Amino acid sequence: MATETVSGPLGGVRVLDLTNVLAGPFACQQLAHLGAEVIKVEAVGRGDLARNLGADPDLSAAGMGISFLAQNAGKASLTLNLKDPRGKDVLKTLVQGSDVLVENYRPGVMDRLGLGYETLRQTNPKLIYCAISGFGQTGPWADRPAYDQIIQGASGVMSITGDSQSAPLRVGYPLADTVGGLTAAMTICAALNAEENGAFIDVSMLESVLATMGWVVSNHLVGGVAPSAQGNENPTSAPSGAFQCADGLINIAANKDEQWTLLAHHLGRADLLGQTEYATREDRKAHRLRLKAELETVLTTRPARDWAEELNAIGVPAGAVMSVPDALKHPQITGRDFIKRFETVPGVDRPVDIVSVGALFNGKRPTVKTPPPELGQDSTHILESMGYSAETIETLRKEGVI
Repeated sequence: MATETVSGPLGGVRVLDLTNVLAGPFACQQLAHLGAEVIKVEAVGRGDLARNLGADPDLSAAGMGISFLAQNAGKASLTLNLKDPRGKDVLKTLVQGSDVLVENYRPGVMDRLGLGYETLRQTNPKLIYCAISGFGQTGPWADRPAYDQIIQGASGVMSITGDSQSAPLRVGYPLADTVGGLTAAMTICAALNAEENGAFIDVSMLESVLATMGWVVSNHLVGGVAPSAQGNENPTSAPSGAFQCADGLINIAANKDEQWTLLAHHLGRADLLGQTEYATREDRKAHRLRLKAELETVLTTRPARDWAEELNAIGVPAGAVMSVPDALKHPQITGRDFIKRFETVPGVDRPVDIVSVGALFNGKRPTVKTPPPELGQDSTHILESMGYSAETIETLRKEGVI
């Protein structure tokens, strides 16, 4: 299916992206895909640290690292020295015509630069200022540096990931950064929808992650149950989890009694239905490992994808455990316009594929028109549009302001 450029619901919104690495750039990437104009403001000569990160050392050395490519399509790049008064003036002028500013410096950094919310709201009272940090702008940990794995550990995520032998274990992708970025994008969209624009949004990655752990947190707060690592087992029901097949694992979620009955019959193990150990959901949970072993005597005779096809057809939710490459090449993904390809990207010697947002609007996938930018590639154009003369721009460039 060919990708069409869709005018997104945030058309006409301008976002200043002063963020680095992942949480902030991911938030602004979501806004860009939804139609916002995003100007990425980067440090002169360095830019976003993600420019030097990723699995390809050559691209990282060229300042177009894969980690940067993944989160910055659809943005313009302006380099500014925010320690120089002239750089501050450029930013303040940009703020006048912008709707949103996003930053993920440590709390207090923007205030020390003279560019904090209270200062910038004097320039634009309707500015939505979103500050993303590890722990929030207040509290005893506010000044601590925070990276994804730090937040995974502090939130309790690692303590419940893995099983009794492997926990605590890090989730296999930057969960806290991504959830923090989604929280920022969601709250920015909410603020844009308010009758009176203008807000200071304080996004805590720690709180963002805890907010997504609703069942786990509530089991503790309401039920008094200490969360623990359950591995691939679903603690709320059985048989529900990952089971061994002939060629790998299959996830089966027979959470309802009728699904359990259908599963047992389909596997030729109706004899299990009459055993008292498996009579109710609570019984099956109490004897889940024995039940798992019984079911695997049959499941291991055939491939996971064959079982998944059959079980779904009879109303038992199931799916083979797949690799990331397998998931990306599956028709479920390739047939819904999820991957956007840029054949030509400045500073990159190959086409670049990026993922889009996980939603369709009226049957069409929101996307972006332009590939990730080289460092400062749009500085001249942006300053010209603000009324700066070619002579002034050249002076600013020579003196390291842009």
